[in-house]
Formats: sequence, structure tokens, C-alpha cells
Amino acid sequence: MPTWVVIPALFWVTLLLVGGGLALIRARDAYQRIIALDLLAVIVIALLALLSHLRGEAYYFDAAVALALLSFVATVAAARYLERGGPFG
Repeated sequence: MPTWVVIPALFWVTLLLVGGGLALIRARDAYQRIIALDLLAVIVIALLALLSHLRGEAYYFDAAVALALLSFVATVAAARYLERGGPFG
């Protein structure tokens, strides 16, 4: 991917990160907060993937994969916690 494509993509992903932060702040209940946090994780993963491509460093991509795995597990755990009403319910 050429650099002239990656730079505007980084700009847009950064704007999306700000928008996701605003969505998290404006969330009314716990379900919306979980979705907003998952959205922020996906945006950060995209940002890390773009940085990995732009700089040619593989460890940014490794961090993106690790964040994706942690985000998935955290989202499932939070959804189960809210569904059952407590950690042991």
C-alpha cells in the first residue's frame, strides 16, 4: 500500500478514535459502554496495523493481534457478567 494512502487512513482512524471516545462518554448504560469499548479496541487495532505497515515493524502487528484476542475475551466476559447479574450468578 503506498504511503499516500496510509497517511490519510491514519488521519481518519485518529478521528474515529475521538468519535469512539465521545460515544463512550455519552453511553447511557453498561451495554452501550461495552460496545463503545469494543469499538475503541477495534479502532486501536486498525491504528496499530496501519503503523505496522507504515513503519515496517512487525511488533506493531503483534501488539494488534494480542489486543484483538484480549478485547474479544474481555467483551465476552463483560457480556456474560451483565447477563447473569454478577460474577457467580
